[in-house]
Parts: sequence; structure tokens; C-alpha cells
Amino acid sequence: MSEKNPVDPLLRTLRLLVWTVAALIFFNWVWPFLQGWILAITAEPRAVTPRGELTQTEQTNIAIFRQASPSVVYITTTEDRINLWTRDITRIPKGTGSGFIWDGHGHIVTNFHVIKGASAAYVRLQDQKTYKATLVGVSPEHDLAVLRIQASLSILHPLPIGRSSDLQVGQLVYAIGNPFGLDHTLTTGVISALNRTIRSDAGLIHDLIQTDAAINPGNSGGPLLDSAGRLIGVNTAIFSPSGAYAGIGFAVPVDTVNRVVPRLIALGIYERPALGVVVDDAISRLVTSRLGVDGVLVLQVEPGSAAARAGIHGSRLVGEGGLLPGDILQAIGSYRIGDSRELLNALEHFAPGEKVTLTLHRDGRTMKVPVTLE
Repeated sequence: MSEKNPVDPLLRTLRLLVWTVAALIFFNWVWPFLQGWILAITAEPRAVTPRGELTQTEQTNIAIFRQASPSVVYITTTEDRINLWTRDITRIPKGTGSGFIWDGHGHIVTNFHVIKGASAAYVRLQDQKTYKATLVGVSPEHDLAVLRIQASLSILHPLPIGRSSDLQVGQLVYAIGNPFGLDHTLTTGVISALNRTIRSDAGLIHDLIQTDAAINPGNSGGPLLDSAGRLIGVNTAIFSPSGAYAGIGFAVPVDTVNRVVPRLIALGIYERPALGVVVDDAISRLVTSRLGVDGVLVLQVEPGSAAARAGIHGSRLVGEGGLLPGDILQAIGSYRIGDSRELLNALEHFAPGEKVTLTLHRDGRTMKVPVTLE
């Protein structure tokens, strides 16, 4: 009987170790390389899954953008700085904003704050051509401005005008502008609220449209459109602690724009129509609450004014500190009046020289009086 060779177990162990190391090397280094090589020579593009027709909403969005985007412009402004030592003038960039083509004469509508304080403004159309603009007129109280460029009629595409008086909360809206310099950006949303009031550098701006369509710095002056692609507002401001989009944006309603812009083009300034009455909210509240009526008490009628020619009665002092109430204005046209702010807002809807009907309370009865505004 032969003795077992003690070297055999050692060889078997060594052989097992070698195979184990070889397997580790293969699966950790060689196999990934081979796998990558095989995939590289056999890789092909994946088959595209047909998507079918675009939804009606998508088709509407695309159609509105294609129709309206040629009317939207990119506005840049510059400012001249004077070196007090050398007296040299340096022109530096000031800001950017949006605007839109108003008519075929080259008039561009934007926000007043977009061009405020600028030495020059430049308008870039969709064809990427840039034109130097001239200032036609501004209305700071409405945050509106009109510029003009000399461009070919063939590239001037005015936006169709809608109406804002019949807008409803929940309607779809579309904003096109140049946020952060990214020109012709489309965002969508809904009308979140109507008749909002915000404070601007020029004071309070009333009757604004509130929307959740994304409006960011650079969108100012761009159009807000309805689902028919009509202009219903001019994007003017956002409410945001950070200065960026927070879901609350505001637009000047198109009825205001369509009333103010023609006057800026014609006169260069906006003149609010005047009635010619003096009112005081504190006294008016005391008198109207005592009489149990709504409206604004007329304290005084300015001589020669529209109210004087219409025969409006002012209040009179009687006895010792007594007051004989004059007419109480309750409406101008279809716009109800409850205080001095509502009186001014109502007048905003009319033009100088326009004939309107005043509804007023006099001597216990309601009357309607025609008046031609100044």
C-alpha cells in the first residue's frame, strides 16, 4: 500500500486559488469590457412609440403662440452716465422688458416702468432686427408707455384687441414675453381675480387682472391673451417676496389700454376726464348714512365746469355750522359710485368731451342728468 503524497493537497489548494483569482479578474475586469464592447457594436436606436394627435389644449396653445409671437417685441434700454471729472458720456445698459406692436404705424406698447429713466430704448422684433425707438407718450398712473419704430409694414403685426369688461375668473390666459432675457417665452394660466389694486412708483393702479400665469422680470409690458388669442391685458407686475414668480401676477386690463393708448399717440400725455366737483369722503359718509342712501356727496361745484353746466347742486353752509346737503352722486353711466376713489375710477372709463348720464339723489328722489365731461 503506497503512502499518500503530502504535496497533492497543496497543489489542489493552489490550483483552486489560481482559478478563483482568474474568475475574479474575468468578472471584474474582462467581462465588463467584453460586455461594453458587445453592446457598442450591437446598440441601435429604440423604436419610437407613436403618440397620436395632440390634445385640443395643446393645439390651442400652439396656434395662439404662432399667431401672437410675431407681435411681441424685446425692449432694451440704456442710460447715459457722465464722468464728472472728464465730462465724458458713457452709455450703459439699464434694463430689459417686453412690449407688443399696437398698429401698422410702428407704435409699440409697453410699461412705463420699463423705459422710466432711460436715455434710449431699442426694440427687437421677431426677425431679430433691432430698431431705435422714439418715445411717443407715457401714463405713469396706468404704468403704460408708447414707443415708435420705423419699420416695414410687412413685419408689423398688430395684436387683435379683446375686451376686459366681460372677463371671468377661471378663464385661460397666455402670457408672452422675455423673462430674464429669454425672448418669446410662452406661459399659461388662468384669471385668478379681477379688479385688483396695487401700489406702483406713480401711486395706486386700480382694476388690474390677477393671473397665475408665470410672469417674471422681463415679462413687463408683454401681452396677456385670452384663449382666442386676443389682447386682454398688459403684464405689469408680480407679487413675490423673492422678486421671482410666485403665482401672483397683474396685468392692466385692455379696456384701459384701449382708452389710454390712443390719447398717448395723439397728445403724448393722458388727461383724465373731469366732472368739476369737490367731494370729501368723511363728510359724505356722515350725510349719506343719515339719509340712508349710497353715493358721494357733492360739497362744491367748480364754476364753469361740466357739473356746473349740467346743473349739479353743491352743498351749502346754513346757520351756525349747519350743512344743507347738495346732490349725492350715485353712478356715472353704468358705474356705481360709493366714494371718491370709485368716482375717479368711473371717470377713467370715459373720454374728455364724452356725454354721460349721472344718476344722483336730490331732495329725496333719484334723478338722471346728462353731462358732457371736460
